[in-house]
Amino acid sequence: MSDYNWCHGPSCHTNKTQDRIRGVKGSKVLRTRKIPENNWNRDYWTKYFCSQGCMLHYIQTHINKVIAIAPRLEALETPIENPVKTKHETGYGYSYTTTEIKAIDNA
Repeated sequence: MSDYNWCHGPSCHTNKTQDRIRGVKGSKVLRTRKIPENNWNRDYWTKYFCSQGCMLHYIQTHINKVIAIAPRLEALETPIENPVKTKHETGYGYSYTTTEIKAIDNA
């Protein structure tokens, strides 16, 4: 397997940057960026996209097909204990409330 991936951004090859210019004089092209696969991006989106812009353009283009792979047909729920509200007083005459929410461990 190759140690590189080509950026999956649909318009990566149209971005006008010097590192994308390839070819000989009179026959120049803009080429998609080549991304090295390494320990820093092994299990991360940067393994497939050269920038966040390319990743977001890909998502924008293909979101309906991606969601169709595993659509969510019902809401997910996590059981919790009754929330505990705690009122706090500041030294300046103000008060605020915090709510502690604990999930029930089903393990």
